[in-house]
Amino acid sequence: MATVLVIGASRGIGLEFARQYVADGARVIGTVRRTEDAARLRDIGARPLLLDVVDETTVAEFGVQLHGEKLDVAIYNAGVYGPRTSAIAAPGGLDFDAVMHTNVRAPMQLIPQLVPGLAAAGGKFAIVSSRMGSISLMSSTSGWLYRTSKAAANAALRAAAIELGTQGIVCIAFHPGWVRTDMGGAGADIDAATSVAGMRRVLATANASQNGKFLNFNGEQLAW
Repeated sequence: MATVLVIGASRGIGLEFARQYVADGARVIGTVRRTEDAARLRDIGARPLLLDVVDETTVAEFGVQLHGEKLDVAIYNAGVYGPRTSAIAAPGGLDFDAVMHTNVRAPMQLIPQLVPGLAAAGGKFAIVSSRMGSISLMSSTSGWLYRTSKAAANAALRAAAIELGTQGIVCIAFHPGWVRTDMGGAGADIDAATSVAGMRRVLATANASQNGKFLNFNGEQLAW
């Protein structure tokens, strides 16, 4: 039985990852920030773990909770958008810290802790990024802070792939599409089930040739 870890599984894309993997017979561990969110995971047959990705102490100790686990798939899905800006505007300190800590610092702190479990299983690691983090494809200033954070997260993933690829771990940054979630809004293009099903198909067949790549949910390669 495959073991799947979803970081940020209380709702939206993360909860859908947990739901689909459980339905396929996987053993799923999902993180939530609050105890009241844990029931959603238990109800679908997943094991909830408490993790607040902006709490440095909690993040630093997360590896202890995973001791001895072999991780076939690990997904970093936690993320925040921040100010809904449409032009270049200086971010406030609290906004900057919230977005950069959640979208960049947390995965950089957590990835090293996931390595033992991923290496033991020859596993796959994915970060749910965004096409908005592509520098070469950028054509708008909207969500300036969010764009910057996702570009930084992409760089972190790409660097991690260089080292982890030598240990048999495949690392992928995903654009999940414009998804109808609390972040994406009701007018987005696709639902979470479609997005997640696509990313799961890519992960299921991913090998060393996809390591360190930036991929659309349908497997199309995107430019950094």
